[in-house]
Amino acid sequence: MALSLAPKPSRVRERVTAEEWQMRVDLAACYRLCNLQGWEDLIFTHMSARVPGSDGHYLINPYGLLFDEVTASNLVKIAADGTILEDELSMGYNPGGFTIHGAVHEGRADAHCVIHLHTVAGVAVSCQKDGLLPLQQGSLMISADLTYHDYEGIALDLDERERLIKNLGYKNNMILKNHGLLTVGETVGQAFARIYALNRVCEIQVAAQAGGNADLAPLSVGMQQRVTGQGRPAGRMATANKAWAAYLRRLDKLDTSYKD
Repeated sequence: MALSLAPKPSRVRERVTAEEWQMRVDLAACYRLCNLQGWEDLIFTHMSARVPGSDGHYLINPYGLLFDEVTASNLVKIAADGTILEDELSMGYNPGGFTIHGAVHEGRADAHCVIHLHTVAGVAVSCQKDGLLPLQQGSLMISADLTYHDYEGIALDLDERERLIKNLGYKNNMILKNHGLLTVGETVGQAFARIYALNRVCEIQVAAQAGGNADLAPLSVGMQQRVTGQGRPAGRMATANKAWAAYLRRLDKLDTSYKD
């Protein structure tokens, strides 16, 4: 008899709504895509998504799994106060993730997905006094939607939440100084598109600086204003959706186990 390799039915899927299951699939896909980009920092960064129709519940990765081990079923569901509501693997969650993500989900009703990463380029730029520089169109397109938060140590102090959400305001991209990057989105795909763009401009800046700061040529103030305005088209959400669909096609060609 041939051995069946079909995945077993998920017990979690049977217990949650169709809307929650779709959010789980999208968030698990986001973890896998970030792994493919090389954005993993062992087990120490996190992404979260609000459970549709819930009272402040959100999903986050089990503390101890690598990004390529995250699936729709093994995501941890927690309440706004940190109480674990669903934890298939009984691994719990990163307390720093609760501090950061809990703050954003509580403070921003439109932030259905929050991504926080420690990419090499992102951390490198976060350590620079002037942050993201106006060197090219990518950074200018982000600049109007970018904010900063000063480093306060490892994110374990819940008192930091108030300052974090105040500094985020209504912006969707944040550089956590001396720490890393953070983006939010109304959908997982939108947040992923933003973290891709933010990390990309950080990579470009670090590469440009490799030739020496004396050789850098920041764009004029007039050009900065022009491109910043061009970077806020009405169709940006539709563009993010197209990019997300393209990335899901790539992921599905490689591995569909994130949907388990």
